Amino acid sequence: MIDPLPIDAHVEAIRAHLERHRAAVLTAAPGAGKTTRVPPALVDRGRVMVLQPRRVAVRAVAARIAEERGWAIGREVGWHIRFERAFTRDTRLLVVTEGILTARLQQDPLLSDVTTLVLDEFHERSIHLDLGLALARQAWLARDDLHILVMSATLDATPVARYLNDAPVLHVPGTLHPLQVDYAPGESVAQAVAEVLPRTPGQILCFLPGSREIERARQDLTSRLPPAVETVPLHGSLDGAAQNSAVRASSARRVILATNLAETSLTVPGVSAVVDTGLVKVARYDADRGLDALVTERVTLDSADQRAGRAARLGPGVVRRLWDAHDRLRPSREPDISRVDLAGPVLDVLAWGARPHAFEWFEAPPPDAVAAALDLLRRLGAVSGTDDAVAITELGRRLQRMPVHVRLARMLVEGGGASHVAAACALLAEGRRGARPQGGATPSTPATTDCDLLGDLDRFAQQLPHVRRLADELNRLTRGLGPATPATTRQTSRPASKHTPNATPEVTPEETPEETPEETSEETLRRALFAGYADRLGRRRSGTAGTVLLASGHGAALGRESGVRDGEFLVALDVTAAARDGVTEARIHMASRVEPEWITPTHVVVEHRLDAASGRVRAARVARYDAITLTSTPVAAEPDVAAGLLADAWLARVPGVTDAELLRRLRFARLEVDLPALVRDAAASAASLDAINLGAHLPFDVRRRLDTHAPASLPVPSGRSAPLTYADDGTVTASVKLQELFGLADTPTLGPHAVPVTFSLLAPNGRPVQTTRDLRSFWQRTYPEVRKELRGRYPRHPWPDDPWTATATHRTTNFLRKSSGTG
Repeated sequence: MIDPLPIDAHVEAIRAHLERHRAAVLTAAPGAGKTTRVPPALVDRGRVMVLQPRRVAVRAVAARIAEERGWAIGREVGWHIRFERAFTRDTRLLVVTEGILTARLQQDPLLSDVTTLVLDEFHERSIHLDLGLALARQAWLARDDLHILVMSATLDATPVARYLNDAPVLHVPGTLHPLQVDYAPGESVAQAVAEVLPRTPGQILCFLPGSREIERARQDLTSRLPPAVETVPLHGSLDGAAQNSAVRASSARRVILATNLAETSLTVPGVSAVVDTGLVKVARYDADRGLDALVTERVTLDSADQRAGRAARLGPGVVRRLWDAHDRLRPSREPDISRVDLAGPVLDVLAWGARPHAFEWFEAPPPDAVAAALDLLRRLGAVSGTDDAVAITELGRRLQRMPVHVRLARMLVEGGGASHVAAACALLAEGRRGARPQGGATPSTPATTDCDLLGDLDRFAQQLPHVRRLADELNRLTRGLGPATPATTRQTSRPASKHTPNATPEVTPEETPEETPEETSEETLRRALFAGYADRLGRRRSGTAGTVLLASGHGAALGRESGVRDGEFLVALDVTAAARDGVTEARIHMASRVEPEWITPTHVVVEHRLDAASGRVRAARVARYDAITLTSTPVAAEPDVAAGLLADAWLARVPGVTDAELLRRLRFARLEVDLPALVRDAAASAASLDAINLGAHLPFDVRRRLDTHAPASLPVPSGRSAPLTYADDGTVTASVKLQELFGLADTPTLGPHAVPVTFSLLAPNGRPVQTTRDLRSFWQRTYPEVRKELRGRYPRHPWPDDPWTATATHRTTNFLRKSSGTG
């Protein structure tokens, strides 16, 4: 006989709605019993698959259903999580994590062996839950016998119901018990536990953000609790046995120190008090490591209410919140799809057969996040083509089937099953700083190395248990892959790492041949790291060991915690950006050396540039890896490209004297020309910027009219020609010695508007003595004064009384006499 729960009275209505509409959304208060009572009531129509967001919840839910129904785990009810399963072909109710559903839909897009799909705790909005709903909806639209039930304790049901073609929404209240909520800002978990322990008879559930905080609280509680009170940790890093033990009923009083995995569907028996730190670790894309990371943040209001509700499921409860009552919490949690790396989900969508930009997501991800995911997948070789015509590759299908981030999957494939590569992936997956060996620390000044992970691998037996366990799982997953690239082991003075992750019980020694030096080589590891972090390539700047140009184009400094001090190229495995004096400078915490021969250019182009010193166009064939220049070889410049660069440079600079004068002449003559076209035409035959001659490339008719209306020089009575200067204000000037104009009475005019030439009249020494636009007036009024002033200074030059009839000349008087035979 199982105890009645609030949900029991609504089960038949839920069944009826599913039968009629094939989809429904159920919201039920915490403790109503939806997770353990609704799915078993649906198995008479066929296999039921239940999605849970966490592995410990999957096992606990399956165990609770088996206990209530008298079923056997692995027979009527089973579970399936990453790397572990307990079910058979005849299992009627299967509890799984969301990633398992996605993998099944890849193999069977119609989900043909499932009749009812239950998505529990949908309010958590994990990326796999969103993706699972979107893929399952396609199967639901294609099958008229598939049912979908979305369940949550706190959920705005309207968007989900609308997504499922306006499915009905059912609300089920829970049993309300009195709940006393106290606030104690600044109080430690141990102090809070000591305060509530004598006030309640049941278990105390404490919410902390992570395993490290749990361990510190456990040590702090040791000296504060009576010996009869047990302290039990509950977090995702524990193995299944430890997690199951934490959620079993116990006659002893317990303090359960848990992360948010105890917040929803996972029931911890006998809880009457909750201590809430108000903190939670949230998955967010960590650009520093190129992977998702857990970031400690303030809990949201809906989560805080759910945590509090754990204390009032069985009777009156007490909640002690370790923050100020006036603190404002965000109302609800943010969906994963807006904050995590989408490379894996995008690859899943492509493997399923859709295009990410056109896929019918429950909530569409940010377009720039999809674009970034495609860029990474393209670099890893998982996809090909442009975003509009992207396609998954064979390598991409291999990566998609691996239950790790695509970077790490690419490493595993490249490593060809090498165990130390699997161990390195485990370290990177957990974050090297978050996977520090027990009782160990990284030296402040590490020894010079080719890879910063080598020391961690040598001490791998000291790593935290969940890191070693993940390495074992990955090693088992990839055993037998074979090398992805030919073994080209470089001989080094450092011996190969001796680490071999713990053997799994299922594999006998005969199935695990002793690893060869090639398989455990340092080079194999470094090649695998480069394959997984290909977008993080860096090249040391010339003449420095500590500064690097990254493939992204940003600069970075190698941190003192990295020992990778040799080699021209490296790959940045952990890099952060830090503001310093207003300048953002990246800092590389962990790196691995890359050999030049491993690098294949991302593009090879012939680049042209204008050499400022010579004014000539230089060309080189440049091989690049994104923003990093690998090689540059001089080649002959392409004429069209060179002409374009010269033309652009001419148009961008202040024109030279000759060109400026030509442009003023054209304006003076009122002649319109297509200047850019003229410059390009002239540049096509020029070897340098200074060799561009616009005048030589004017159309014939323009040149003829230009010579007529704005000639470059003016013939003067002396028989010579005086250069003309055209000013921006529309005037034209000729500088001429006064004696060369004798006999010229009227001022010449030029151009369509007959503009008089302005004469700058020069003394014999070349200095101007008078400026005039009216020669007749000058000869009549001004010349006598000029003659009187200058003939004494320059007696060798003619100064006739009558300039009207004198012979114009640029010669001296003595020269004229000798020429005429009178001297």
